[in-house]
Amino acid sequence: MIRAMLTLVALTCATQGMAETTVPQSQAEISLGFAPVVKQASPAVVNIYAKIVRQDRASPFFSDPFFQEFFGRGFEEPRQRVQNSLGSGVILSDDGYVVSNYHVVGSATEIRVVTTDRREFSAEVVLGHEESDIAILRLEGAEDLPYLTLRDSDQVEVGELALAIGNPFGVGQTVSSGIISGLARTGTATGNSRGYFIQTDAAINPGNSGGALIDVNGHLIGINTSILTRSGGSNGIGFAIPANLVAQFLKQAQQGNDSFVSPWAGMSGQHMSADIAESLGLAIPLGVVISDLHELSPLRDAGLRVGDVVTHVDGDEVNSPAEMKFRMSVAGVGGTSVLTRLRGAQSEGVEVALIKAPDVPAAEETTLNDRTVLPGLVVSRVNPVMITKMGLLLSQTGVVVVDPGPYGARAGLRSGDILESINSEEIQRPRDVETALTDPGRRVQIGLLRGGRSVSLRFRL
Repeated sequence: MIRAMLTLVALTCATQGMAETTVPQSQAEISLGFAPVVKQASPAVVNIYAKIVRQDRASPFFSDPFFQEFFGRGFEEPRQRVQNSLGSGVILSDDGYVVSNYHVVGSATEIRVVTTDRREFSAEVVLGHEESDIAILRLEGAEDLPYLTLRDSDQVEVGELALAIGNPFGVGQTVSSGIISGLARTGTATGNSRGYFIQTDAAINPGNSGGALIDVNGHLIGINTSILTRSGGSNGIGFAIPANLVAQFLKQAQQGNDSFVSPWAGMSGQHMSADIAESLGLAIPLGVVISDLHELSPLRDAGLRVGDVVTHVDGDEVNSPAEMKFRMSVAGVGGTSVLTRLRGAQSEGVEVALIKAPDVPAAEETTLNDRTVLPGLVVSRVNPVMITKMGLLLSQTGVVVVDPGPYGARAGLRSGDILESINSEEIQRPRDVETALTDPGRRVQIGLLRGGRSVSLRFRL
């Protein structure tokens, strides 16, 4: 059995990302196992050491004049705490572009990257995206580095042999083997509906995050990101971000983008359940049901409407909003995608423009100054950009709290709150907030929406 599996392993001769493969021809070659593949790929997998400075929460008595008077102004001041993060990364180009997970390096103040030949580089995040859990680093002074070739992850099949390379538990570079055990996994690895993953039973443990999942030709299938576990260790269900999405991040980083831009659909949808499929007269549950469309949505412009079912994007089947978003993100902004729309019994392809979220109407983001009673409060007009950034409903309008600031947080405001009124004055634009909070009197009452519920905040000055 083992020998039969090993005959599938390709012996690889590689230089700088180029490879030729041959099938093992003798018992001696078979006995090498995965060694040639690991020898080729491992130099491109690096260890990442990140330093993160976190602010401890201040005592609730910190701002109380009584305690400051008796204990001094140093009483329970918030202290900075340095936290070290350990993870892995994969070199994607000979001039030092490296991919890792956002949760490893996204908030780091100092990043050190160590290669297998013990060279060390300082690095900085040039492009990161928390929702996708991807960060692209650039190594300082790097050149002529070994790197991995990205494989078309849409061609990966369940049952393929796979190797995970990383630095679990900080013990040093480690290789584990397994198979691709699932595709198109959404909502399982991160505990929410975001993300789109390749599943593997190759052992992935803490420290493997950001490491490589490769095929038997030494090509990069995905970036290891998380595990499904009850014990904290590997139980044989690991998740990797597909290489096709990594390729889009690398492309944007090399173009100089400092933030990831993905196409905006202006749509909310739901997974096709058996009950919904039956109500629509479908034999099998397939696709994503459009439940809402923004008035500026490119899907609306292309003729789609609420109740339509999107079954494919550019010929690839989609069965969840996360999968649909993934397909559009891989295609990138600036072109078009063909969405297969099912309306009643009729199915047809519809060409949709891949656009950025429009900044219409203008966000008018405003930071309140010291003349107001809540300096540091950041507010913005709701538009598609802010809807995407803040995770708001497509139908939301008005003014949103982007950052409550120290005084706003103390007053009870939170990011994502929709401000409706201040001291009975209606809030329509960010400048209305600034006006209302400049010399408002001794009492302030703020009416807002939070999670769809009306909330009233009152405080005295």
